[in-house]
Amino acid sequence: MAASTVRKTELPKKFHQAVLKWRDAYMPDWGFMEANWKKYFPHQPEFQLCALNDCSVCPHIEVGVDKGKPKFTSACEMNKEQADHLLKAVKAQASTELGSIQQHRLTLARADDEQDQFWILRMMAEELRHGYQMFSVLLNDDWRSVTDTSGEDMVEEVLNMRTGSHVLGAFNIDFDSFLDNITFCAFIDRVGKFQLDMQKVSAYRPMSESMGPMLREEAFHLATGVGPLRRWAADFGEGKGTVSFDMMQRAINKWFPRALDMFGDERGGGRNVAFGFKHSKNGEAMMAYVEEVDQLVRDLNERFLRARFPDLDRDRAREILDKNESYEGVHHDDLLSLPDVKFFRRRGPHAFEMRDRDGGEIHDFESFRQHMMAVLPEPYPMGRDFMNYFTRMEKVANGTLTPVDAMREMPELSRVGGTCACSNAVRWVQPENGNGAANN
Repeated sequence: MAASTVRKTELPKKFHQAVLKWRDAYMPDWGFMEANWKKYFPHQPEFQLCALNDCSVCPHIEVGVDKGKPKFTSACEMNKEQADHLLKAVKAQASTELGSIQQHRLTLARADDEQDQFWILRMMAEELRHGYQMFSVLLNDDWRSVTDTSGEDMVEEVLNMRTGSHVLGAFNIDFDSFLDNITFCAFIDRVGKFQLDMQKVSAYRPMSESMGPMLREEAFHLATGVGPLRRWAADFGEGKGTVSFDMMQRAINKWFPRALDMFGDERGGGRNVAFGFKHSKNGEAMMAYVEEVDQLVRDLNERFLRARFPDLDRDRAREILDKNESYEGVHHDDLLSLPDVKFFRRRGPHAFEMRDRDGGEIHDFESFRQHMMAVLPEPYPMGRDFMNYFTRMEKVANGTLTPVDAMREMPELSRVGGTCACSNAVRWVQPENGNGAANN
């Protein structure tokens, strides 16, 4: 992507200021990041909070029923169904970007390694820019011409979301340790990479122009997770470090099902393709994701084996993994693995089924409860996310709630009241003339 093809813009002043206010509330280490940027990233340009649009994208719709026609450049060129569908995706994308910042900040200070901590901080800054990018998509068009809402209202709604009220479940989970920060980057941000890649073809040109710059930054987010996991796997093989395979496995059990849910029902996604907004259906993208993270887990196991047994060459280590062999007292069950895709699901055909890690059915609720306690990180089942899920799961198990109704019970959006700096996100920003509160 040539630099000359990328256009930089800022949001209208009151919205730019609103994002800065939000940043001050949820990223108190921003000044530290700016002061130390060159120390950790000497060859990277200094961070800028702006929207980046790649103007070199294909000008014609690349998939769907309108393939070959010029891409939409304004909302009024779409019908209401298309516009509503696209707006839901933009809102969800914006919500995930800000939601992840709210999660990461909880355990950022618990990192054992200063570089790991700073990489997470850079990732948070880039997530803020991605949210800013989606706000640009919402604000630079007249959505009221074709939908029941405005971009301004949607921006304010997203700025007022907190952990527990975001659009997607993965972003409503409180982090319990720095292992959550790292596993989240490796597994959840990887879903983000898939989603951005699918939306590169978007029939709405401002959306497709946004994807390239975001994807380039998303690669760093994956590295922020994969790098420490590789190091921890090798350290554990050498009998050192503070992160065991049991801890890593429990974290994978926690986050992998939420990653799968982010693709939506694996039987759906056809309308996105028909409308030209994505190039793949949900199930196709999800299975490609599973293959990719399976290779990640395999890589971690290989690094562990070669660190545990320094004389073991790569070919032999891979043969052991391929054949599920035991080696010098290390058994297949001692290594990391992905849970079955049916395990701990909240969306799709297996939502709210009582399944064990291997996908087997569990027939009584108490056995299911005990199994979940045994395979998830110790603090997590005591938290609000799991308790909300478990309350619904118990009702499904005793027949007082259907799986479909359990899926529909999304978090209730609520504004932050009182003196929180993010309260009434845009309205507390002074208008340019300084007279009273700005109207959105």
